[in-house]
Order: sequence, then structure tokens, then C-alpha cells
Amino acid sequence: MEARHAERNAKRAKKNHEQRRQHTQPRPRRDPAGPSALGLTREDFLPVTRTDMEQRGWDRCDFVYICGDAYVDHPSFGQAIICRLLEAHGYRVGIIAQPDWRDPESIAVLGEPRLAFLVSAGNMDSMVNHYSVSKHRRRTDAYTPGGATGARPDHATIVYGNLIRRVFKETPIVLGGIEASLRRLAHYDYWQDRLKRSVLLDSGADMIIYGMGERPIIELAEALDAGLPISQITYIDGTVWRTRSLDDVYDAVELPSWDELSADPLVYAQSFNTQHQNMDPFSGKRLVEPYPHSVFVVQNPPAKPLSQAEFDEAYDLPYTRCYHPDYEAAGGIPALKEVKMSLISNRGCFGECSFCALTFHQGRIVQTRSHTSLLAEAKRITEEPDFKGYINDVGGPTANFRQPACKKQLTRGACTNKRCLWPSVCRQMDVSHRDYVRLLRELRALPGVKKVFVRSGIRFDYLLADPDPKQTFLRELCEHHVSGQLKVAPEHVSDAVLSVMGKPSRAVYDRFVDEYRRMNKQLGKKQYLVPYLMSSHPGSTLKEAVELAEYVRDMGYMPEQVQDFYPTPSTMSTCMYYTGVDPRTMDPVYVPKTAHEKALQRALIQYRKPENYDLVREALQKAGRTDLIGFGSKCLIRPTRPHAKRNDNLSPELKVSPGRRGDGNAGKTRGSNKRGGNAHGRNRAGQGREANRGGHRG
Repeated sequence: MEARHAERNAKRAKKNHEQRRQHTQPRPRRDPAGPSALGLTREDFLPVTRTDMEQRGWDRCDFVYICGDAYVDHPSFGQAIICRLLEAHGYRVGIIAQPDWRDPESIAVLGEPRLAFLVSAGNMDSMVNHYSVSKHRRRTDAYTPGGATGARPDHATIVYGNLIRRVFKETPIVLGGIEASLRRLAHYDYWQDRLKRSVLLDSGADMIIYGMGERPIIELAEALDAGLPISQITYIDGTVWRTRSLDDVYDAVELPSWDELSADPLVYAQSFNTQHQNMDPFSGKRLVEPYPHSVFVVQNPPAKPLSQAEFDEAYDLPYTRCYHPDYEAAGGIPALKEVKMSLISNRGCFGECSFCALTFHQGRIVQTRSHTSLLAEAKRITEEPDFKGYINDVGGPTANFRQPACKKQLTRGACTNKRCLWPSVCRQMDVSHRDYVRLLRELRALPGVKKVFVRSGIRFDYLLADPDPKQTFLRELCEHHVSGQLKVAPEHVSDAVLSVMGKPSRAVYDRFVDEYRRMNKQLGKKQYLVPYLMSSHPGSTLKEAVELAEYVRDMGYMPEQVQDFYPTPSTMSTCMYYTGVDPRTMDPVYVPKTAHEKALQRALIQYRKPENYDLVREALQKAGRTDLIGFGSKCLIRPTRPHAKRNDNLSPELKVSPGRRGDGNAGKTRGSNKRGGNAHGRNRAGQGREANRGGHRG
């Protein structure tokens, strides 16, 4: 009897548990903007299975694109642009998104392509995608269905390349995307804390397409289609290839060998500077990097910038602007939400911040889409079922760059040993916001558009250099395109650190703060500035970190999260981090490297947090600034540890206050693990910036 009662009670408990679990678990909700709601089927996307191929009547693909991201058919995703562009030129393209790298058969599901495998880690370097600056594993992946993690391997480009080579011994393998682009030659890897060889060698691939690949991929496809073996396709700009003989390599600059680079970090600094000086498509030279056993990695000059018509073509292709139906049950792809209602209007950046990878990937020559193309895409956005009247962004790496820095860049390229905006705005620069203002006005006038935001960042030094006496752009920016707070990136306030960063001086930022405040006062608006700040960048000692903390004190604004400098591949700042010198001058640069010193610098910016008290006190003592410990109005901390969270008692004026010097810029700050934003142009090309500014724009 007792046994029967126990069995009955166990069944009842199990039933109650199941009922409670079903009640507490969120029920799957149909995405109102997913493929089903849009009436999209598998036939609207490129093939991802053999069945998809057979329904199209294909027995074989020309190209198979293997990617570390999920398949999203939107022009903010690099795989979508490359695959749709190949399709538009008559090639059959299949996609294998996020294959199981533990199973060789996962990359064979579409069979062997006729021409080549195309391989990309995705819109982010896989290591940046996986790890925070503290090398802790991230909890989500915005480019995977439902934001789940674990769908791609570390160093994905290398893993995918070797996986393919195990199954298909002779099929050409071509690498592309941000990971391959920034690791195309010897590079410092922050996560392994050592120099690594070109990813071309470690992946077993035949070629890398670096930078923005629209032009090189079509040239390569045509050459392969004509029957040329990939070993003979050595002439395409924007590509990297390997050889065992330099007999046919001409006009090349020979970089230090791998053995020399491995032996001395200063040699690597010199090599990186040579690479940096040859990143212009008009003046750049061919580069050769020797490796042991008579292996040479050859980098051809960068591809020429796209014409406006070519740029428009890449974004006017028949994208579904949605993720593949296979992902709907998992809730879709989070990264798409960040960019779906945004417009990429330009690419390239002559700002040339040291910590940003854009110069090494997109280059310094700005390219822009036409108003016609952008307005057509904006109209498509207004037809989306989840469009609420707001275009979230119109920009690129830098939103207010809508033309090359000067006319000569389109014929002779950017200056080799001069920068456009540092240490001040070049006198030869054509500074104008007229075209951008006109574009924003046209977008605002579209039916159904309530507001057009500018969120991808502006260069305030370029804005201040505009000779327009009416300050039309600043006025319209404040009046129409700011949602209560404008995010800008002074990054630091110490001129010593700003000089290393390649950012304008503090006086320039202070002037912008005053102009922004004055303009908002004229317009009768209360709008705020949110300054992005970075700790532990090369050049920042505790002295400069204290200076930044004092600035935070004076503006009454404590960031909730602080971004440490993140050494991502192939940025000038990463080279400084590894070598301890500025590659351009070979002058020594102080580099905070230990976790403890980084914690000290980060804590100084967040000195109000009680849990940071011991770190702040130690930092002030080490910096010789014990004058900031006390009860005076200028002191950062009290002589004794606080018992309560001071931030909870801050007045509203200190938590959120108008953008002005001395009494408060305020608002939210970025998190080190945020992602999203404009993937193909801004987001991934500028991933050095993305990582250091807390994300993909995302």
C-alpha cells in the first residue's frame, strides 16, 4: 500500500513539475518581421541544402560560401553582399552557415563547388566575437540563432580552411572577411600573446581577398571560370597569395622575414609601419613576407575604390533583408535587429584613429552611395512590417564623411606620411556637410518617416572645421537627428594619450561641447552628450588616468561601464601594445599591460563605486596624488571606505545633466560586450573601433 501511495505521489509531483515548467517557460512567439510574416520561403534565399539545389535544378554550385555567421540576406552582412553579387554575375552560389567544425562532412553537404570554396569567419573576428578584453568568454553571440554561443570555433578561418582541405584536396580555397583581412600577414594575437603567421599559411588556403571584396571577387570568378588555375591568378589587386619563387614578382617591397619578426618585436614594428604606408590603392606597393623553407606570402596593392555606381550596385541587389527561415524557431538573429532600420551611406575613413582597424581594412579614401540608392533602400525600410517610423542611422565608419578628404586622393591617393585630421585638420581638406545635410533632409521627407537618427558617430573636429557660418549641419543635427543624447568619442582628455591615439586635442573637444550646448540652447532643447572614454590605451600612465578621472569628476558623470583598450589584430595601437614603440617614429610608448594596472586605471574612471575604493586609493598613492583623498570638493575619495553606495545617492543632476564642461555631460555608456550595428561596412570593417567602443556600433 505504501509503495502504491509513493508511486502515485511521485507521478503527481512529476505532473505538477511539468505543468509549472510549461507555465514558466516563455512560449515561442512568431516574429512579426520574420520570414513567415514577410511571406518568404526557402526559394527566396540562396541554397543551403542539396534539396534547395535540386529544386533550382542545380547539380553543382560554382561557389560554396562557408561562414561563421548565420545566413542573413541583408546588405549589412558581408556574406550576403558577396553571394548576391556573384549571383548577379551569373554564378551559382550555395551557403553553408556555421558548419560543425568537428565533423568534416558538415562542409560537404553541398558537394564540391565547380570553382572554389569561399571562407569567412563572419562579420567579426572570431576571437573578438568570443572573448572580452579580459579574455573571458562572452555569454551571447549576436550572429547566431537566438544569440546562442558555441556555433563557431576560435580562429574560425583557420579551422574551416583545414576542414575543407581534409575533404577536398585540390579545390581552391579563398579566404575573406574581417578576420582574414586583418590577419593576412604576420600579426600579433592578443589572446595567445604572441606573433602569428599569415592566416593564409595556417589555413591551407590558396588566396586571401582583403579589404572590401566586391571588385576582387568578380575578377577572381571570371579568371577561374575562364579555366585559369588559382596558382596563376596572381595579378588581382586586393589579394594575397603564396609562392616558392619570386622570379615573377616585380616592383615588390620585401618585408622582414618571419624569423626576424619572431626574434625582435622592434623589427615587427618597422614591418608594420611599412605595411601601413602601403595601404593606399594608388601609391601602395606590392609586399613580400618571407617564411622558412622558401615560402613567400605576397600581398598585392589594395583594390581601387568602387565608383558610386558600383557601390550602389552592391546595395541595390535583391536582398530579402531577413534571416533564413531555418532560424525562425530559434527567434531569429539578434544582430539583424541592430541594423535592419539603418542605412550604410559610406565606407572608408580618413580619421585614422590608431586603435581602429578601418585604415587597414577599408582604407582612407571615402566612398559614398548616391542619394537615389539610399532613398530607394529607405523606402524599402518603410515597407517593413515592424517599421515604426524611425530610421536608426545614416552613416558608416564616420557618419559625417560624405566625400574624400581632398580631390587628389582620387587620382594620387592619400598622403603616405601625413594624416588628414591629426594633429589638426589639413589645410588642403575639402570640409563640407552640404551633401549630407541634403541627404538627411530628403530622408526626413519620405512618407511614413517620423525621425532619422545619426548614431554611427561623427568627427567633431571635422564638424568644427566646416566654414559654413550658419553651422547648418550642427543645427540640423541637434534639431532633427539626436534622440535626447548624442554619443561622441573623445576617448580621453589627456593630450599625451590623444596624440598616441591620433585623436584631436582636448581643447577641440571642449570647443565642440560649448558649441553643442550653445546650439541646443538656441533651439530650446535639453539634449546631452555621452562621451566614449577608454582606459589603459598605450601612452596612458596613472598620471593620465588620474587626469581622466578628474575630468569625469568635473562633469558630474560616472560611466556605468568602462571600456579597456582591446588589442585587436592589425591596428597601430595593437602594434604599440606588443612592441612598446610607436611604429611611425620608433619612439618608446608606455603600455599598461598587467591586469592589475588596467584595473587601477579603469577604477579611477569609476571612482564613485564603493567596490573600487581600494583600487582608487592605491592608484592615487602610486600616482603621487594623495591630494585627491580627503573631504574637499575636488577630492575623488574620502580618507575612509564608504559604507553605502554613493551612486545611489547622486542627485538627478549628477546622473543626467546637460552636455557642458564643468557641470555635466551625462547619459548611458557602452558595455564591453555589446555587439550589433552596421555589420558589413561600419561594424566589421571597423571592428578595432567596435571592440574598443563597446560594439558593433555593434
